[in-house]
This record gives sequence, structure tokens and C-alpha cells, in this order.
Amino acid sequence: MKSIACLSVSLAISLGLLSVAQAEGKYVEPKIAHASYGAVKIVVPISSSDPKVWGFKMGNIRSALAAADAWGGKLTIEVVTYGGAVLLLAQKEGDIADAVRELRTRGVQFAVCNNSLRAGDIDFHTLAGVADADVVPSGFLEVAWLQTQGYVLDPAN
Repeated sequence: MKSIACLSVSLAISLGLLSVAQAEGKYVEPKIAHASYGAVKIVVPISSSDPKVWGFKMGNIRSALAAADAWGGKLTIEVVTYGGAVLLLAQKEGDIADAVRELRTRGVQFAVCNNSLRAGDIDFHTLAGVADADVVPSGFLEVAWLQTQGYVLDPAN
């Protein structure tokens, strides 16, 4: 099986589909081949209460913000929370709370689904950093509406 993998990598290199540096696992500096990123708007829906999902999403957002800064972009991000995700906003300390605070300082908006608040009998005042302007009627619908306003859906979704 290992010889098949080596043959595949060798073939990819010879066809120019893979560089030697990539095949050896070395870091390759990105070379953007299109215009600078410019203005990009992304909606990131989160319905999971799994901290690993949140960590993954927050990491993606941080990386995108850094890439936009480095490559001439202006990134607007709205995270829309609904379902079980609303419960994680109740955390006032810890990794998730820290990530939400940090990303808010970088301009990331967080919307909270009112339907989820009602279903869970959650007072939005108990959620970390959530103001009444952050509460939307339906998180699910908010995601669709933002797409009609030029936001693209989180590519990792």
C-alpha cells in the first residue's frame, strides 16, 4: 500500500500537480493569484453546543481575519447562534467566552435566535455580552436573510 502512495505522489509531481516541497510536507508560502480579497462578508451559523465545533469555528474566523489583513481584504463576519449554541453564550469564563470577547473586539457580530431563547426559557441578559440588538427573531431565517444581503455562507459549513 505504501508503494502505491509513493507512486501516486511521484506521478503527481511529474505531472506538475504537486511540488516537491508539498510532497515532502514542507511549508509553502501562499501566492495569491487573483486580485486582493477586497470586501468579503461571511455568515457563520452555529447551532451546536459542542465546544469543539465552537473552537473550530472561532479558529476559522481568526484565520480568515488574519488572511484578510495580510492580503488586502476587509472582512465582515456575523455569527448567528441558534439551537444549542445559545447555551454556550451563557458561559462567562473559559475558552469560548474569551474567543467571543476577542472576536467582538475585532468587529465580529454575534446574533442570537429569539426562538431558541424562548424554547430554552433563557433570558438574553444572562448571556455573555449579548445586547437586545443582538437578538434576532429566527436564527435560521437570519442566516438566509444575510445571504440575500451579500453574505456568503461559512465555507466550512
